Amino acid sequence: MRKYWENAAAATEMPSGVQVPAACRIGAVTLAPATVLAPMAGITDTVFRQFIRRLGGCGLVMTEFTSADGLLRSRDRKAQQYLHFYADEHPISAQLFGSNPEVLSEAARRIEQLGFDLVDLNLGCPAKKVVKCNGGSGLLRDLPLIRSIFEAVRAAVKLPFTVKFRLGWNEQEIVCVELARLAESCGLDAVAVHARTREQGYGGQAQWEWIARVKAALKVPVIGNGDIRSPEDAVSMVAQTGCDAVMIGRTAASNPWIFRQIAQYTAAGAYDEPGEADRYRMIKTYYRMLAEEETPGGLGKMKQFASWFTHGVRNGANLRKAVYEAKAVPAVLDAVDAFFETAEERTLNAEDATDAEDAKGNRGELSTPALE
Repeated sequence: MRKYWENAAAATEMPSGVQVPAACRIGAVTLAPATVLAPMAGITDTVFRQFIRRLGGCGLVMTEFTSADGLLRSRDRKAQQYLHFYADEHPISAQLFGSNPEVLSEAARRIEQLGFDLVDLNLGCPAKKVVKCNGGSGLLRDLPLIRSIFEAVRAAVKLPFTVKFRLGWNEQEIVCVELARLAESCGLDAVAVHARTREQGYGGQAQWEWIARVKAALKVPVIGNGDIRSPEDAVSMVAQTGCDAVMIGRTAASNPWIFRQIAQYTAAGAYDEPGEADRYRMIKTYYRMLAEEETPGGLGKMKQFASWFTHGVRNGANLRKAVYEAKAVPAVLDAVDAFFETAEERTLNAEDATDAEDAKGNRGELSTPALE
């Protein structure tokens, strides 16, 4: 199946009349529009989720994946940190991982008590440290245990219960359709399919044709995930798979406007591309939000995001270097201001030089007839 980021010229072949759905209903929760910020470890904390919300266009945000065991340990501050959220983040889903049905069901009850709108089970994480504990995609080889987890969690909570999974362990062990049917039969309200195997990790091509097969097998909503790098890709996925919503992960870190762009593309068939001033405001806003939240590891988070946020910024390597070398949060904020102020000066100087050349050229053109 074709992804439009692979061939920009193919955008002229976009399917006529197909759009990312304006809304998708999962249980009693409505996603409007039908776009989802994927759960990403180390990225989708409360600051980033609020940041995406303020930019607009995202129908559902999800937490970082959280250990069910850790959640039930009263002193596990990391789990408590992952599940901290604000009222303006609704609708919001909390994602859990683990392999014990009783522990997961009790953790889901805690999620419900905390006021989340949905609870999600992670069957997709390919990280070795998670897989070796039989969590994430490690469970894909044990469908009977997955059934037990589905049944235990479904019996424990009333809020919508969803699952995100990969195609299977590898190309020889594709289980996504069987797993999706199992989820529906156990009363889950929706499924999200990351169209890669565990063996692929985050490399290679997402195989959208499997999302289409899952969609054809189910009545509950299917959320497609993998290789959406532009609004055109989002529309293409919907056209080729029939999925009810699209989920975006890594692209949101380098282009946090992606959700708003999809909404613009759906409404008008075109969307805004961020300029230098937009990127300055975006970086400054996110960094200030981190500083105000006083997030543990905020300085490290600023350095982490510098590599993504500087995509498309002229001389971005200089900004990254300044951020990486900063020893404190105020120094990072100063470095960002200094970089873009210098960039603006360069732009103004270049414009002045261009205007001077134009004026000189115009004077030459005007003087020629007089000499004749």
